[in-house]
Amino acid sequence: MSMLQKMQLMWQELEVSEFSSPLLFCLLLVSCFIFWKKLGKGDKLNLPPSPPRLPILGNLHQLGKLPHRSLRSLSLKYGPLMLLDIGKNPTLVVSSEKTAREVMTTHDIVFANRPKRTASDIFFYGCGDVAFCSYGEYWRQVKKLCVIELLSAKRVRSYQSIRDKEVTVLIDDIRCACLSGASIDIGEMLLGVTNSIISLCLMGRKATRGKGNSEFGQLLRTMMLQFGAFSFADSFPAMAFIDNLTGITAKLRKTSREIDTYLEQVIEDHTMEQYDEQLDFKDVVHIILELQKNNKLDIELTRDNVKAILLDMFTGATDTTASTLEWAMAELARDQNAMKKAQQDVRGVVGSKSNVEAEDIDKMTYLKWVIKETLRLHPALPLLVPRESSAGVELGGYNIPPRTTVLINIFAIHLDPEVWYNPEKFIPERFENDPADFKGQDYKFLAFGGGRRACPGVSFGVVVAEAVLANLLYWFDWKLPDANPPEELDMTESSGLTVSKKTHLRLIPSLFSP
Repeated sequence: MSMLQKMQLMWQELEVSEFSSPLLFCLLLVSCFIFWKKLGKGDKLNLPPSPPRLPILGNLHQLGKLPHRSLRSLSLKYGPLMLLDIGKNPTLVVSSEKTAREVMTTHDIVFANRPKRTASDIFFYGCGDVAFCSYGEYWRQVKKLCVIELLSAKRVRSYQSIRDKEVTVLIDDIRCACLSGASIDIGEMLLGVTNSIISLCLMGRKATRGKGNSEFGQLLRTMMLQFGAFSFADSFPAMAFIDNLTGITAKLRKTSREIDTYLEQVIEDHTMEQYDEQLDFKDVVHIILELQKNNKLDIELTRDNVKAILLDMFTGATDTTASTLEWAMAELARDQNAMKKAQQDVRGVVGSKSNVEAEDIDKMTYLKWVIKETLRLHPALPLLVPRESSAGVELGGYNIPPRTTVLINIFAIHLDPEVWYNPEKFIPERFENDPADFKGQDYKFLAFGGGRRACPGVSFGVVVAEAVLANLLYWFDWKLPDANPPEELDMTESSGLTVSKKTHLRLIPSLFSP
């Protein structure tokens, strides 16, 4: 293929994305006049296949507005192991169950590290959290703290009264809305209830201001969106100064300062409070401070470490849970047959009782299938938090160099027709005879990741989602506004740290009388 033909092919694959900017476009134009040759460094290795690259930019232009979808399309053409150049970062994209299993089992330690990125470094206090920190002793001790002390099954059960109370508030609000017969913004209400539950569990208070608008929740939403912003420092280190010119660094630091001020005040208030250590319920801040006070931690945590852990838990639970619930309600609204089955399942278990109890939810089989199927079709993190190879390794018959960023595209894995039948269709019944669960041991279903870097808060998030969805389906019948037929419901995604519904779902509730 001639150089001209290669350049034409590259231009055909060019996608205008959220990463585009005038500076990037100028860089693209300049790069088209630079003669591009493969680096001799890579010729000696059996590297995975790659799409055609542009000079300087590499494959950056092919990420698109929704990278998980663009990368899936590329993987269908170039294979389940695909090597991209994202600026100066060699990036391996994993898009099949087999290769994901190999990354998370056979070579889990090699791929256990995290690449440093501008946003995670700024927001999480130098990556002092669990999700973004480097693999090592600090990470092991902090994850142990989360699994044993903060997010254990016993601790999750202790939060039951908070879940019940906040879900009751949500149901009462919707019950009042039924009187008008108008549609409600269920997406906004779901974000509100999850934010309330999680903030009460983590710090013993609602992060609210004024008429219930969440001050901290808005900060978190801003942070999630800013995570998706392009940073020159991440892809072109020598051009990091451009981030100052575009203002992205200043925006990240401003949001970070506002979050820090809030978290600092929360911790300071907790240190001043008299607290009964014998109480069954303890919020996360109190647990950490109590462990520090009694010298029961195996690692010394600074104030910034504590704030990083709290922020990690907020971002890992609030937006992801609310997004999953909104997608579930959207899919059920589009498929009234599935909606009816889910309601029959819930109402058949609860009967004529005055409330939905935790023990009831354990018996709701179809409800659990709905949540699994929602997470399969709409994983909150379709591209798992990036990993980085700490050494050279052979994977799938290819040589993977050290310091290669690894993206596991669970969106592509969850839509693999070789693993799932009718993969793009919402079919909760597919889990009737399928034991796939959230524990990260089924590599065709990785809603919460897998291997040693799997999400430690799985049970916490799932319990909240089940409680909210069960109550919505028990107490109300739901329909779309007449002007919004099921086949035309907008299912467009918005991308940030998580992938949520771009336009909030509006539904008309009507009260069900048991």
